[in-house]
Amino acid sequence: MTARIATLIAALTILGIMTVQAVTLHLMGRVWTCSCGTVRFWVGDIWSPELSQQMFDWYTPSHIVHGILFYGVLHLLLPRTPVLARLAIAAGIEGAWEIAENSPWVIEAYRKQALAAGYTGDSVLNSLLDMVAMMTGFAVARLLPWKATVALVLVLEIGAALVVRDNLTLNILNFIHRFPAIEAWQKGAQQG
Repeated sequence: MTARIATLIAALTILGIMTVQAVTLHLMGRVWTCSCGTVRFWVGDIWSPELSQQMFDWYTPSHIVHGILFYGVLHLLLPRTPVLARLAIAAGIEGAWEIAENSPWVIEAYRKQALAAGYTGDSVLNSLLDMVAMMTGFAVARLLPWKATVALVLVLEIGAALVVRDNLTLNILNFIHRFPAIEAWQKGAQQG
């Protein structure tokens, strides 16, 4: 198989995954874009009802980290698999997560967290751009030396924690088990 055909197959697979993701989310009741009637590039207010409804927000770095982690894990598990095939696998995982994340059960689980009390799920636009952020992280991990990639993950995680008191690590911890000390610290963001 030529590189051109492999690239085309990977691109069509990823496009198919994103189409299934978008249609499934819409059928689950997710709005295409923010119901506020405006499309914004960035929402920086962690308490805004437009969070997860617009193009990018403070959770975009988490999806970049997803891509970096997917690249690393798939590189270790499937070292002989072509990188584009691994990217398609990562897109499949991310697409499945985006659908699961917008299920009533997961939305309700998130609402129990300090920073997600008003979470209503993602718009389709936000979810698709989360996929693009994941693929960006995957590409960055492919291109950068591993030490630079680890440093980038630390910058994204620590930066988000310092600015909005949340990140992928805290999100996972709070999803698995509620920690009163973390919740109290996160609630302090609302006052500060």
